[in-house]
Parts: sequence; structure tokens; C-alpha cells
Amino acid sequence: MDRANVVIIGGGVVGCAIARALSAHWDDVFVLEAMPRVGMGASTRNSGVIHAGLYYPPGSLKARHCVRGNRLTYEFCAAHSVPHRNCGKLVVAVNESQAEPLAALMENAKRNGVEGLEMIDRAAIRAIEPHIEAVQAIHVPSTGVLSSEDLVKAYARLAGDRGAHVVTHAKVEKIDAQPSGVRVASTAGEIEARCVVNSAGLFADEVAGMMGSALAQHRIWPVRGEYCELARAKSDLIRGLVYPLPHADGLSLGTHLTKTLWGTVLVGPTARYVSDKNDYEHDREPVENFAKDARPMLPELEAADLVPAYSGIRAKLKTPSEQGIEDFIITRDPEIPNVIQLIGIDSPGLTSAPAIAEHVLKIAQEILD
Repeated sequence: MDRANVVIIGGGVVGCAIARALSAHWDDVFVLEAMPRVGMGASTRNSGVIHAGLYYPPGSLKARHCVRGNRLTYEFCAAHSVPHRNCGKLVVAVNESQAEPLAALMENAKRNGVEGLEMIDRAAIRAIEPHIEAVQAIHVPSTGVLSSEDLVKAYARLAGDRGAHVVTHAKVEKIDAQPSGVRVASTAGEIEARCVVNSAGLFADEVAGMMGSALAQHRIWPVRGEYCELARAKSDLIRGLVYPLPHADGLSLGTHLTKTLWGTVLVGPTARYVSDKNDYEHDREPVENFAKDARPMLPELEAADLVPAYSGIRAKLKTPSEQGIEDFIITRDPEIPNVIQLIGIDSPGLTSAPAIAEHVLKIAQEILD
């Protein structure tokens, strides 16, 4: 049986960032990814936004890792030629009744340490986004966009350069956790590790269950987010990033407008609970719903301007009846001390990945050093 210092279950953006960080300290780091390539799930089925850290409760892991991850992600992209653009974004109040919650959001962002924020009026909004209708907006200069696929590949490539082994077509089927080591059986073979990192994304609760961990009680509820794209002839309606106020229930940041690196404009995502973690396409939202959601910000938008695009599924830790923003779970398993559990790593996981990797590195040092 192959033996390793570290086995990371899941080759998404977080798993690959962790592999890069840990392979700088230990030999024999393995990443087991069920899909044919790394990053084929939520890591690349998103808006590709480098978030600033506005929305999350102060002191939470999401707030801390997003704010630090924002800086680290820009540094990483610049150093390793990952396509990106620091375009900034607007979070808008479309009428006076939204002015108070917009001010509260700005105060929350300041408490999280987000810098450079500015409350701007309608004239300043129009100077940045001439087609947007709003009475006020938070201008967030540290938000940007990137190529999420290139980011995941860069983390994986650099991990490989440091000696890590990224194994695809390696769906985990059985885990036997013992004090001496954790045996992981996958479709690519069996391996024993001194330390296992559960970074399985949507399936992290199921992986925790395979280990017999009590943390499997934190069930992941799949929430599908769908996108439309503006017709090319209308792509000049948006220059950068425009967001509404987030949903009051904390389920999503709302249907926003994203000018991609390729000049297209994404509209979305929606947010809907689904029963199947692999259900990306069944019963898609009609384009009229996207137009209806975005038109208060962009009055010129018509349903005829939209075509369906891709969808993604988020790993939510709250039931459909629960409110608020749930935090990441990143912890050394209290019952299986050579296992690090990451459960509920949804947005802002893409931005937070390098900061999460730092967090996991510290826990791994407790286990391995």
C-alpha cells in the first residue's frame, strides 16, 4: 500500500491551494480528485469574482479569510500570470428605502477591515456605470474578476512543481481512520496517510460520514445558482461589477451583473435548493426571471437580451427554513485527530482559498511536526 504524509480529498480551488501550501513543508502530498480534471465543480462554476469581504459577520472565518484572501489572490495572480482584473464594484440601492441597509452593509464591511470604501451618489454611479439606475452605491475598489479555471490550474501546477501528486479519476469510496494513520480507498487505488484533509466541497459531509466523524452532522444542502449572459450586442451596458443588496435570508448576494475578462456580461446567479448535488440543468429558470431581477438596476434590460449560460451548486450548511450567513467549518476533527475537516466551503471560497490554506497548514503542523 502506498503511504503518504498528507492526502487531500478534493481537487477544487481550496484543495489545490492547500496542496501548494503543504507541499512546501512535506513530501508525499497527494490530492485525490473524483473528476477527470481539477476544479470542475463549484470552483469554476461561479462568477469568478475576487471578493472584498463586505457581507460576512465580523470575526467569522468567512470575513477573516476573505479579507486576507483578497490580497493574497491578487498577489498570486500577478506572480503566476493568472488572468485577472481589479475593476472594483458597485453595491447599489435602487431606491431610498434601501439606503439604510446599504449604510449598514458598509459599516459591516469596515468592521471586517475592508479598505477604500466610498458611498457615492447617483451622478458618481452614472460616471462609473452609465446605464445603472440607483440612488446610492458603495464603491468597493478591491473587488475584481479572474479566470477561476486558470487559478485552480495554477495552484495545482505549483503543488506539482513542489512534488505533490494530483490524482484525478480518484473518487473516494472507503475511509478507515485509525490513530496510526488513515486508509483511503479510491477508484485510483488505496493509500494510507499520516494526515487527511477533507476538502471535498459539496460532498464533504459524506466524506466525514465515511470516516465515522460526528462532524458529518453538519449536512450540506445543495443550492443551485444559474446564470444568463447578455447578448454580445448589449455587453456595453455594463463596464464592471454591479451588485444589488444581498438577500435578507443570507442565501445569496442577489442577481448581479459581471463583466467578465472576455467582455461578456453574466447575469445571476439565482439561488434555489435542489435535492441532487449533481443536478445542474434540470428545470432551469426562464430568462424572464433574470430580467425581472436585474431590471431595477438596469432598466434597459429585456428578456430578449439574455441567453442561458452555465450553473453551479453551492455547499450550504443551512436548511431552507434557516436565516443568516453560515460560517466555514475548518477544524481538526476532535475524534479523529489526524484528520482536518473543511465543511461548508461555499462563497467566498474562491477568494479565501490561499488564506484557508494557511489555516490548514497551521493545523497540519500540529499533526505532523
